[in-house]
Amino acid sequence: MYVVPVDRGRVVSEYNLAELLEGTAVRHPERTAIVFGDSRLSYAQVDEAACQVANLLVSRGIRPGDKVALSMPNLPYFTIAYNGILKAGATVVPLNILLKAREVAYHLRDCDARAYVAFEGTGELPIGDTARVAVEGTEADLYIVDPQLELPWARQPSAFDTVLTDEDDTAVILYTSGTTGVPKGAELRHRNMRDNALIDEMLFDTSSDRPDTYLCALPLFHSFGQTVFQNAALAFGGTIVMLPRFEPGAALRLMAQERVTLFGGVPTMYWALLGALDESVDVTALARNLRVAVAGGAALPAEVHREFQKRFGVTILEGYGLSETSPVAAFSVFGQAPRVGSIGVPVPGVEMKLVNDDWSDVKDDADAIGEIAIRGHNVMKGYYKRPDATAEVLRDGWFRTGDLARRDADGFYYIVDRAKDMIIRGGFNVYPREIEELFMEHPAVSMIAVIGVPHESHGEEIKAVVITKAGATATEGELIAWGKERLAAYKYPRIIEFADALPLTATGKILKREIG
Repeated sequence: MYVVPVDRGRVVSEYNLAELLEGTAVRHPERTAIVFGDSRLSYAQVDEAACQVANLLVSRGIRPGDKVALSMPNLPYFTIAYNGILKAGATVVPLNILLKAREVAYHLRDCDARAYVAFEGTGELPIGDTARVAVEGTEADLYIVDPQLELPWARQPSAFDTVLTDEDDTAVILYTSGTTGVPKGAELRHRNMRDNALIDEMLFDTSSDRPDTYLCALPLFHSFGQTVFQNAALAFGGTIVMLPRFEPGAALRLMAQERVTLFGGVPTMYWALLGALDESVDVTALARNLRVAVAGGAALPAEVHREFQKRFGVTILEGYGLSETSPVAAFSVFGQAPRVGSIGVPVPGVEMKLVNDDWSDVKDDADAIGEIAIRGHNVMKGYYKRPDATAEVLRDGWFRTGDLARRDADGFYYIVDRAKDMIIRGGFNVYPREIEELFMEHPAVSMIAVIGVPHESHGEEIKAVVITKAGATATEGELIAWGKERLAAYKYPRIIEFADALPLTATGKILKREIG
């Protein structure tokens, strides 16, 4: 397996994830690391800019182990700031750029952020304005990145001695609501993130001698894009083509223009790409360059899988993972015919099994269904400051996912149900309880149940069934607008239905499966 060859005479346990970038910058300084619009940044330029970020943070009091939040679209600044934070020995806390101020403030307080780096944004997506409101009352110093102004780190030295953290120190905290609906920070070690990026060598036959060009359409604040595209590309000297917002026509144009060899997305992205194909798109040229296509985040419809293979001549490799597993845990076998509907087999260095509610192993039977449990180099430390929540899902190194699956005789896994009531809308995880608790604050809402309903392009749409308080009135439009103002764009319900009662179990729990 590939090993970063930067040697400072340290003991083996000392390692910093930023060395994925640093090692390639030493070996291939002039190779193109990032493409964004007309800009092309070499590995040396990205590494030097990351050093400037590190110098800025250290000069402002950031110390090893401090938490630094990051709100940034798919722009070169994300990769630069991400690695600069790591170089300083601090922990990166990437935040979804669609979060509202109250949601950002919660994350900043929960992770004890000492600093917050945010993009200025646009009128349509005012990330900077949101950040300015969110930091009020927190301990975080705010650094706004505005391309129209001087960058916060512009006057800093472009050399920095990367802090040699222990490989078991926390490199990244990724927030996930898990099955409780309460956002929790999954602590991922430097070695978790490093090893999960390096397995690309076996998963995709990636090599630094034959670098790939990655179209980065998946958001980098998400574990999928961060590990499989950003970190793996940096490790193997690939070129990252940044696409800040996925639009199928733009994606196809970039794939042709930059001769993209590796593309990854959620199923709705593949569905959109196929829908955008017309006479103006030279599919033959695209297919000639495209070497690997990767799908994750939700089940890929068999029809989409077959049509993409027919049009592009590339088999889509499907996988499975979670924020808590850095994220990749299982994947299709490169070079083998796909098993449509399967998430594949455990990746190298990772074990998977099916367990019952009491953690006992499920009987090894092709028809047996159990909860997926994972053990290996990819499993998180635990949830930040939440020992009880950690103890619920971690035991003897095994992490239980909450996802139900079956396993065939060859060891391939098939998901049969999602973790609890989680909704996946357009590739984003949406947790009903968070929405329900917010809407219970509305003066007209007495009770609410949030579910996912099928949607042609998003996979699922969010629906809320509401019981209003006696004497209170509210319209569907009013409640949708109320949620839109307080929740990220992918979270608020687009469908509101009013009811006089909700189906309940004998113990008073809402039977969501009976709500259509």
